[in-house]
This record gives sequence, C-alpha cells and structure tokens, in this order.
Amino acid sequence: MLIHLWLNDRELTKEIDADLMLLDFLRDNRCYSVKRGCDTANCGLCTVLVDNMVVLACSTLTARVDGKQVVTLEGLKPEALELAAFLAAEGADQCGFCNPGLMVTIIGMTRELENPDDAAIREYLAGNLCRCSGYASHLRGIKAYLVHLQSQGGMSK
Repeated sequence: MLIHLWLNDRELTKEIDADLMLLDFLRDNRCYSVKRGCDTANCGLCTVLVDNMVVLACSTLTARVDGKQVVTLEGLKPEALELAAFLAAEGADQCGFCNPGLMVTIIGMTRELENPDDAAIREYLAGNLCRCSGYASHLRGIKAYLVHLQSQGGMSK
C-alpha cells in the first residue's frame, strides 16, 4: 500500500506492507531515537508525536499515519537539547536509554497541558519506564523546564 506523510518535516511517499508497525518504519527511515523495548506499549521507548499527540510506535500501524505529521526526537532537537539540560541538572539522565521516549512525551505534554501539577505530570508520564531512577529527579527536571517555558512566554500549547 502507498502512504504519504511528513516525517520530521520531510515529505515522504512510500510503499509499505499493510501490517508494518510504525516503529519499524521509523527505524528503516533512520529515526534511531525510536527504540524497541517491550513491543507491548508499556515502556515508552518508542514514543513519537503524530499530529502533536503522543503515540507509541510499537503499537501503531504505519498505515494509520498516512497523511499525518510524525515527529521523532530527531525532529525536536532545539527543544530536546534545552529539556535535556534540565533533566541532566537534576541527575535524571543516568544511563540515558529511556531519555528519547521520555523527552518526546514531555514535549508532547507541554503542547497538550497548560500548567500541569505534579499529579498531572506523573499521570502523563505513567507509560515511560526508567530502570535507573525513582523518578524524583525526572520530576524535578520537568518542573524546572516548565518554569523555564513559562518564563519564556508560556508553553507550546
């Protein structure tokens, strides 16, 4: 089947198998920040944005993104670099394996929620697993990042 989409602001038209998962399509198209973790939509390593909504690529058929904007961490570099500094300052980047999915989720959250409190942040990030931390450092880094965004004129929403 033929699909047409925008991947990190690059227009693509590709022939795909109807059962191709978005995770495999993205990795085949050099988006290596999108990782295979659980293949059951439980770990968040494959998180991407589809039309600015957080989506798990391991459980999304590529055919479902036909005509849509798909953004991976590679397409979010300026925001991701800024966010990474806040996470690193709080020690939330220990091994770094979960960082790409976590950062895409956080950036997606800033586009969807306005002034989230701790409970809303925890709920939004519930599907992102990190084996190195107890998430306290993540929460501190995220809150500092949100304060920074507010001081710059507000969140992305």
